[in-house]
Amino acid sequence: MIPRPGSTDLSANLAIDNKGMSELRQSARAGSPEALKAASTQFEAMFVNMMMKSMREATPQDGLTDSQQTRMFTTMLDQQTSQNIAKKGLGLADMLVRQLSKTLPAQETVGADPAMARALLEQAKLQRSIEASGGAAAIANAAPATDKPAHVRAFQDKLGSHAEEASRASGIPAKFMLGQAALETGWGRREIKGRDGTSSHNLFGIKAGPDWKGRVVETATTEYVHGQPQTRVDKFRAYDSYADSFKDYARMLTSNARYEKALAAANGRDAAGFAKGLQRAGYATDPNYASKLAGIIQRTLA
Repeated sequence: MIPRPGSTDLSANLAIDNKGMSELRQSARAGSPEALKAASTQFEAMFVNMMMKSMREATPQDGLTDSQQTRMFTTMLDQQTSQNIAKKGLGLADMLVRQLSKTLPAQETVGADPAMARALLEQAKLQRSIEASGGAAAIANAAPATDKPAHVRAFQDKLGSHAEEASRASGIPAKFMLGQAALETGWGRREIKGRDGTSSHNLFGIKAGPDWKGRVVETATTEYVHGQPQTRVDKFRAYDSYADSFKDYARMLTSNARYEKALAAANGRDAAGFAKGLQRAGYATDPNYASKLAGIIQRTLA
């Protein structure tokens, strides 16, 4: 939470709960430009933190390394990262002040000192915005996201060109394919590997059936039977490169009639329809697969 008014550094911590919001309101009333600036920074920090939380929720949490403890440390890291990003500034606080400046009466001044009057007026504007906004969620919904987490940018930088190439050949939007690759591999953290640790370059969890003539790797996988997860060892296709993985995935979808509805939705840039079409066609057994995939595409890769 943020320090109480009068502290030397009001932006050192992140206001994330009701008490923190109350102290944020007190900071806006503190009577100095520094307090106004610190309170504004907190708005940006809360906005960034909620964006990161939304992206985390869109990422699968069923990996072998996931636990309550790792999620706690991840939350702490996200809060610190949010604070660091907000200190650099996203422009949210400036935008808020500019918008309010257009709506409040010009004659609203305080005291005989013009500089102090302006400072107090800006604090009053921020205070009113806090009370009228309904909390940081309303501000987050009104302001556009300007950045993505580092792991998302790294994933896109690594695989984006391969996705674009496969998109030109198949018509499937690149971000739809990137979203599914992210879901299947946990943003690259859970790639399918051989016993010697080498990557299979299999980004889409495509299994090696009787018709597959290429290399294979065997690994444990989770399948849902009657809605219940079961672990089993299965064979998966192995490729020489990530580009080959994208090409084979696009080829599989465009050459199989059961994916027609998914492809039709993809052509219409309908992420939810695409995800539902894949699940209905039997691409995955996870009952929440479609919602997870649509969430990644819409919230993280938009």
